[in-house]
Amino acid sequence: MNQIVVEDQVSVTIGDDQIPCATSGSNEIDSDGLEFFVKSGLAKIQESSLEDFIIRTSFFSGMGQNSDLAKKTKIVAIHKNLNSSWSGKARAQSFRVFSKAVADKCGGDANVKYAWYGASRDEISDIVMHGFSWCLRADGNRDCCRHSISLSPAKFSFDSVLSSEVDENGLGHLLLCRVILGKQEVVTADSNQFHPSSPEFDSSVDDLSVPRKYIVWSPYMNSHILPCYIISFEAPYNKCSNGLVEANTIKPRSPWMRFPTLISMLSRFLGPSEMASLNKQYRDFREKRISRPQLIQRVKEIAGNQLLAAVVSLYTNKELAAAKGG
Repeated sequence: MNQIVVEDQVSVTIGDDQIPCATSGSNEIDSDGLEFFVKSGLAKIQESSLEDFIIRTSFFSGMGQNSDLAKKTKIVAIHKNLNSSWSGKARAQSFRVFSKAVADKCGGDANVKYAWYGASRDEISDIVMHGFSWCLRADGNRDCCRHSISLSPAKFSFDSVLSSEVDENGLGHLLLCRVILGKQEVVTADSNQFHPSSPEFDSSVDDLSVPRKYIVWSPYMNSHILPCYIISFEAPYNKCSNGLVEANTIKPRSPWMRFPTLISMLSRFLGPSEMASLNKQYRDFREKRISRPQLIQRVKEIAGNQLLAAVVSLYTNKELAAAKGG
């Protein structure tokens, strides 16, 4: 159940649990070394609180309670977005206005849900302070424009963990957001779509029955997404020159992975515009317009070294487990 009540100072639900809305809250701030979040107007929530318990439960449930990754992952802190600045108050008010508008359009239900967003610490700080940006700094210090924001449903936090980046302190960070989804349509990974196909639709998903990805188009990214919490965690990853590698992982027997398999796995984490660009690069390679090293470099620029390394590590572990089972 993902019931949401838009009014201030009421409870909302993630799964079957309740979490107080982030449009109001205590002003008590406890600095714990994550000063950049405190300076951005967030407050650390107490570990013994019901709020903390429910968010942790949702996070680890989405990781797979019995998985090795969940057992090795530790939440260090949870910070709540108080929306205390004038711009934060404006974004929270805008979210309420659009929630009501979409609800009126959709017969009374705006279909507001919680969702995860994984990124670097700096990007998450910028989002809380200034909102989502059309431009995204890609690997190689090149800016690229994006047509949508992809978030993971509450029960699939694992997908956003793979999209996050580890900072210099060895911590990864996720945003937990409220998202106005309204009426949804399916967008495939190879789609070139960059806005709703008609006024009937408000957002998109990769699958209507069991979505792994909520897609909010760029024109609505700061009216339909409200950042509520930042979850900072230690994951069993080590930094290396090629990005992230799971700690104590068995060294793969072969470094090769078929591009179609890689593209299929990346489609779980990348948005439609990034996947369209990825598929175009692969077509160019198949048609011999670019070389294999050029393809690899462009895949790194689109997906990022860290997500690539995590996906390859995940694939390798599955292959090793299948080999042992066989």
